Amino acid sequence: MTGTLPSPAGALVPLLTPARPRAAVLVLHGGRASSTSPARPRQLAALRMRPVQRAIAAGLPYEDVLLAGVRYRLRGWNGTRADPVPDTLAALRHLADLAGPVPTVLVGHSMGGRAALHAAGHPQVRAVLALAPWWPPGEPVRHMAGRRLVVLHGERDRITAPADSAAYVHRARGTAARAAMALVRDGDHAMLRRHRFWHDTAAAVVAHLLDPGGSPDPLPPECYRTGPVPVL
Repeated sequence: MTGTLPSPAGALVPLLTPARPRAAVLVLHGGRASSTSPARPRQLAALRMRPVQRAIAAGLPYEDVLLAGVRYRLRGWNGTRADPVPDTLAALRHLADLAGPVPTVLVGHSMGGRAALHAAGHPQVRAVLALAPWWPPGEPVRHMAGRRLVVLHGERDRITAPADSAAYVHRARGTAARAAMALVRDGDHAMLRRHRFWHDTAAAVVAHLLDPGGSPDPLPPECYRTGPVPVL
């Protein structure tokens, strides 16, 4: 693809739109390290997040939460261009236009986890849930100040590195409000092995991030401590 990229005006894909949202959840699917082909809603990376979205919707702690996805223009991260990041920031701007500056949780898988991390400095973002994120060494951490961070990574992931996620969480513990990580026993990158555990745990984490006082934390305390990453 050459020339000017298409406009990110359609970056926000609303899924649940209550009349007066008090909070929001924005879901970011994966992609490729490098690809300038258009992103499509029927691509496998996007379809993979459908059951996660359904689980989150079913587990919301209250009804007035806006749930939406991010539509990327291109499939790839594409080096320093980081193409999904402006799409995510555009979605957050459109979310503010639609619902006001409501506190928002970002949920990202693989490349979507990287896009969520880079967009976490947006003033609406209160927390990030990253599922098998692609976080190479050197990802930024200072902008996580005041945010909460939770990472779930498959023990058998061969696409992205659990060790990179653990290293980032270790660094974030000096900056973020709270940072936790757990390995999913026998879990793979596609979240197919033990899929019900992935979906149920992601939904429970989101509910807790939205309503810490009313929704119990599904992660044990050791997930928040420095040391070996717990396996669930």
